[in-house]
Amino acid sequence: MARTQAKGALTLDVILQQLDDNARDYHSMTANVDRTKVTVVVNDKSTESGKIWARGDNMRIDLASPDSRTILRRGDRLYIYTPGLKRVEEYDLGKHRDMVDQFLLLGFGTSGKDLRKPYLVTLLGEDTLDGHKAAWLELTPKSEQVRNQFSKIQLWVDETSWLPLQQKFFETGSGDYFIIHYSNVVRNSKIDDAHFKPDWPAGTVKFTPPVQ
Repeated sequence: MARTQAKGALTLDVILQQLDDNARDYHSMTANVDRTKVTVVVNDKSTESGKIWARGDNMRIDLASPDSRTILRRGDRLYIYTPGLKRVEEYDLGKHRDMVDQFLLLGFGTSGKDLRKPYLVTLLGEDTLDGHKAAWLELTPKSEQVRNQFSKIQLWVDETSWLPLQQKFFETGSGDYFIIHYSNVVRNSKIDDAHFKPDWPAGTVKFTPPVQ
């Protein structure tokens, strides 16, 4: 069970310690999710909505609006299933696994110690999202490879569950960004193994992009 909000002044050290403490008994989470992409130069905004299940290095996102799509992470494999095309793309994460984890599993049971390994962490302050008080962090990637994709990431962490309420990724060079917002977050929810099995309907075409 998540520990309660830290007492006293909220400092970066206090937040990272809370993340360390709560990572020890984190097992899984489910939530509703909204992913909004903002293209600054043309002032365009698009949002996808659905639900997420995460446990260990397994994750599934079922997007229902505006178009159906499933993103499934199972160990070293990543699948993107598009029902409308009757197609599933399969990727071998391989040597890119650590970098992918920095994005896909950011904040889901991440300890303060593990957060500091790939990022320079700055406390921007406190915010309130959906009635929840949140610690607002800014993460600057240490890896040049990651910085080539994202100049920085902002993370809002619920001060009660110590799970993410929101993530904001700033794309390098373009000024574009996307926001992933989580609501109805349930910590350590029981998730059936079937959620993480790559089972697709008959007639689905499998596509494996060439290795980069």
